[in-house]
Amino acid sequence: MNKKIILIGGGGHCKSCIDVIEQAGRYTIAGIVDLADKKGRQILSYKIIANDDDLEALAESHSFLITIGQIKTAAPRLRLYQRLMDLQADMPIIISPRAYVSPHAAIGRGSIVMHGAIVNAGAVVGNNCIVNSNALIEHDAEIGDHCHIATGALVNGGVKIGEQSFVGSRAVIREYTIIGRQSVIGGGAVIMRDILANSLIKAMGNE
Repeated sequence: MNKKIILIGGGGHCKSCIDVIEQAGRYTIAGIVDLADKKGRQILSYKIIANDDDLEALAESHSFLITIGQIKTAAPRLRLYQRLMDLQADMPIIISPRAYVSPHAAIGRGSIVMHGAIVNAGAVVGNNCIVNSNALIEHDAEIGDHCHIATGALVNGGVKIGEQSFVGSRAVIREYTIIGRQSVIGGGAVIMRDILANSLIKAMGNE
């Protein structure tokens, strides 16, 4: 029998995560946690059954995946992750059957690798990360905790991305570049040099 999993966050990213979980087939989605006033609403074929106040009771018999998206800040995902850690909750790694993760790569707890993504040999993806559809994490790249690598982003070999960073859709990061923690790289940006922590690189910029 498949284990039961609760999704936390009922927005657009949740819908994409539902599709990955359904296709992977390892977990049965028991419901969604969101704001109290949204209880009873349905996301695809799953109901919002609880809010954050119910996490402790749910943790006794369910695994969890944080399905809140991340762009400007990782703070909401980080807060929830820390709450689940305090509850000693199970946060599995979710990998789409349509993704490729090398057996020589490492993925941290609570992270999701979505359809069409590639995580190549020697790469390390931290805890509570999103590797979104068709993103590439090349050999020996290191992705810190609580990062979102968005759709179609190219993280080349040996790149190091600091924790709580966002790399936008179709951004390209040159090999062995270092991106400082809590940085936001806009969609389509081409990063050719190291980026300091807390940097904001606008969409379509070249750095």
